[in-house]
Amino acid sequence: MKIEEFDYPLSSERIAQWPLKERDASRLLVVERESGNLNDALFQDLPEYLYPSDLVVVNNCRVIPGRLQGRRKTGGRVEMTLLQPCANGNREWECLLRGSKPRKGERITLGQSLEAEFIEPLPFDLADENSHRGGRWQVKLFGTEDIEDALEKDGLTPLPPYIRRSGDEEDVDLDRERYQTIFARHWGAAAAPTAGLHFTERMLARLRARGVKVVEITLWVSYGTFAPVRVKDIEKHRMHRERFAISKESAQAINRTLNRRGRIVAVGTTVARALEHSAFEGAGGDEGGLVHPGEGETALFIYPGFRFRVVDAMVTNFHLPQSTLLMLVMAFAGKDLIREAYENAIDKGYRFLSYGDAMLII
Repeated sequence: MKIEEFDYPLSSERIAQWPLKERDASRLLVVERESGNLNDALFQDLPEYLYPSDLVVVNNCRVIPGRLQGRRKTGGRVEMTLLQPCANGNREWECLLRGSKPRKGERITLGQSLEAEFIEPLPFDLADENSHRGGRWQVKLFGTEDIEDALEKDGLTPLPPYIRRSGDEEDVDLDRERYQTIFARHWGAAAAPTAGLHFTERMLARLRARGVKVVEITLWVSYGTFAPVRVKDIEKHRMHRERFAISKESAQAINRTLNRRGRIVAVGTTVARALEHSAFEGAGGDEGGLVHPGEGETALFIYPGFRFRVVDAMVTNFHLPQSTLLMLVMAFAGKDLIREAYENAIDKGYRFLSYGDAMLII
């Protein structure tokens, strides 16, 4: 399949720059896979489309304030965005750099209490050399016993580049609160699982009153989720690995629902990837179908032709053209139907991307 098959025209006017005042006040486009019907609703209407036998699965990763301003000994500035900790602990991280390329062994200061040493460059496939001239690196952090506290003090929310900010303190505080789901507990993600941004405690209460259960899993969103596809034939794209964890209790709830033929409603593409990876890899690569508890890494790339074993319905935002997220959604609902849904959403003024509106695919 060619990358052009996953393109569509997206004007800057359709990209949401700010969250709505109320999380669940966003619009909801309901896409019916079997009939092809498209229905306009509000996210507050979500419970009306779910059954008591459904199980909603959300991602409880917590975004770190991992965008840091650094200064080299020469006086030059560099911006560093932490992606994910390396296997040997939270002192060593993968990161993206914006600025001139550093040297191995070089140290820079970050904020008031951190230093970073550049260990080695990592594979890097972004074509936008002007934006990320420094590349992708493994770094080691020094200067404090508590990395989390240092980042909370000096770091900024790692907003996607299509969201523009002036740097005002009010903007910083708003994004720190709203670019985080109400489920956020497990620290370490480089980006938010944005489908979950629409949920409120009020919404959870309404779901439970309807008999719909909600369980949590964790996929620490990192470079694998938002890295662009830079090959013409999408089958040649390789996803970067991201960590995930599924508790025994969540796996049991998911499998009970599957066994009684209830629907698994994945809130976001990250949940879908983690569940489908677990069901396939945990079964040794056979047909599988059940989710296996535990921690691991996934580089699963879902694109049209993939057979879903676990997910029956999905809540998702509207995604960038030619992105792996759009490819996953098209794999779930079909390229033609999703293309029609996106055209419909653009014509009707839906808000796109991270702070935008939502889609329910059933």
